[in-house]
Amino acid sequence: MSQPAASKKSHGNHWPIVIALIAGIVVGVILQQFAHPADGAAAPGWLTGTMEICRFVSDLFLRALKMVIVPLVVASIISGIAGLKSLDGFARMGLKTWAYYIIGSLVAVCVGLLMVNTIKPGLVDGKPNATLKAAMDSALNSKSAAEVGNVMKKAEGGASSLLDIVRRMIPTNVVEACANGDLLAIIFFSILFAVAMVLVPGGPPIALQDLFNQLTDVMTLVTTWVMKFTPLAVFCLVIPAIAEVGVGILQNLVPYVLTVVGALALHTFVVLPLVLKASGASPLKHFRNMSDSMLMAFSTASSTATIPVTMRCVLEEAKVSERVGSFVIPLGATVNMNGTALYECVVVVFAAQVLGIDLSLSQQFIVVLLALVSSIGVAGIPAASLVAIIIIMQNAGFSEDMIKASLGLILTIDRPLDMARTTVNVFGDTVGAVVIAKSEGEKLDE
Repeated sequence: MSQPAASKKSHGNHWPIVIALIAGIVVGVILQQFAHPADGAAAPGWLTGTMEICRFVSDLFLRALKMVIVPLVVASIISGIAGLKSLDGFARMGLKTWAYYIIGSLVAVCVGLLMVNTIKPGLVDGKPNATLKAAMDSALNSKSAAEVGNVMKKAEGGASSLLDIVRRMIPTNVVEACANGDLLAIIFFSILFAVAMVLVPGGPPIALQDLFNQLTDVMTLVTTWVMKFTPLAVFCLVIPAIAEVGVGILQNLVPYVLTVVGALALHTFVVLPLVLKASGASPLKHFRNMSDSMLMAFSTASSTATIPVTMRCVLEEAKVSERVGSFVIPLGATVNMNGTALYECVVVVFAAQVLGIDLSLSQQFIVVLLALVSSIGVAGIPAASLVAIIIIMQNAGFSEDMIKASLGLILTIDRPLDMARTTVNVFGDTVGAVVIAKSEGEKLDE
């Protein structure tokens, strides 16, 4: 009886976050002129101090969110599955979930490919944009070059194939996986543990089942405490993300930004609502129910950090069962990256246009497949998709210098676009939870 009351109360929670988001954007825009003086001088000391304070506050909030993720995910998955009287239909639900992830990401990549080939943001009058090519070269200053180098190093150890992703699912040390926040391995072990609990002779041990049920309740309460600081954290998260974007380079990248945002909007406001409608759910109602989750995803640019909020929205607002929600949401935050797959495809084709690389239809098809595979299992942390982009570019024939020049340009505007594509990732997860729940016969509107 207590759940509906909590649900009703949470409907208005998004307004303080909206106000904080708008205020952060406004302050960020005002601070842009000080962060990037017209005469090329260094940013004033007070601005550097302000940015540090914002980063400190937002970092504390993100650390608190990440603190609750592992125990919340483990407890939710185990309590949800162990609460089943039998595993009938569990494998079926798993297959449906994976089918949704793969098909959804494939559709998203195709949407991105359609937009980037229609708008052609890297071309001017059918020729490579010379201004953007020059911007690519100039973007490799000392600061961005170091950042590009760090991303390139991460790509060397990135999962470059489906086999690598499957290998990472099985942890050699569960405690180490929890310490490192390796969600794919944690989810696999949690499912295995819960299935064993159900199949143990005599049924799930009552004491063990009560332990995980109570742990879920406790971690939900801790998450509620952390979320009380959301408006302040959102304000501090957005300011540096907006203030540090150079206005000059942004003007040159307007066609590229519009292509990415347009493709993400098309997938979010056309494709996914059609999927909801086909499943019998109301798109408008779902947008309203997921407002807190989407705002958090946009602010943090991390689908992993958003898991606690997304699970609350799906379970309390959309009324999805814990059996479905506790399985689909954590797994989706790790492997279902609609926005990331779409973005990767747009970036690679855009960079090819600027560099004068003519990608044939077959090469673009390879880009689609690589974007699909690399988006599965990419870490749900800010800018992790850049690692996948490097892998795709390497397989598409880009030289190392071309990759570095492309990343040098992309990094200048990546953070705001990262916020946008993370929102699509998370919204795609919530749509998946509703679609799977509907397909399992759940009456979400009751």
